[in-house]
Amino acid sequence: MTDEQETNSGFTLLETLVALTVLGLLMIALIQGVRTGLDLWNVQTRRTAEIAELVSATRVLRAVLTAVPIQPAALEAPVAIGFNGWSDRVRLVGQLPTGLGVTRQVEMTIHLRASGLVISWMPHWHHASEAAASPPTVTELIRGVDRLELGYWGKSTRNSPPAWLPRWEGPTLPALIRVRVRFANADNRRWPDLVVAPQLWNSEN
Repeated sequence: MTDEQETNSGFTLLETLVALTVLGLLMIALIQGVRTGLDLWNVQTRRTAEIAELVSATRVLRAVLTAVPIQPAALEAPVAIGFNGWSDRVRLVGQLPTGLGVTRQVEMTIHLRASGLVISWMPHWHHASEAAASPPTVTELIRGVDRLELGYWGKSTRNSPPAWLPRWEGPTLPALIRVRVRFANADNRRWPDLVVAPQLWNSEN
């Protein structure tokens, strides 16, 4: 083998090593890029699911609190069939969406349970014996809730000025119902206060 042939062979080996090194770097970059893309995809999917959960919960709560049914009897001042509100829960007889485009009348309580905002409900019966035989169904609206705060806009007495109250005893309804949901500090989700005006409320209250 001549000196020229040895030189050509050395350059060929060097070029091969360089090509393999470049290929390895490209593979590393490709793998890292795919991993980063998957991480971004997972974050986006999780964020989309969280937003969808909040939007769905907002719609359900707005539908329930807006359309509180009235007593079937003709009264001078219409009142709800059943409504009692506290700062951490509200209990009422209302219309619960079925997901099929219709609603059903149920006895429900909106409250926290095991860090979840839930609706505990059972069919509304006119006889107490029938209601007692039916255990409540729990439907979770939002997971990972740290605190639920409810407020009711109205008058505590006939002559007092309207204000946000932490307690409301029916059967009349407040002019506004405020739902405030708080998450843990490390949770990036944010819930703007949901303020709902029931279709029926007694302005004399």
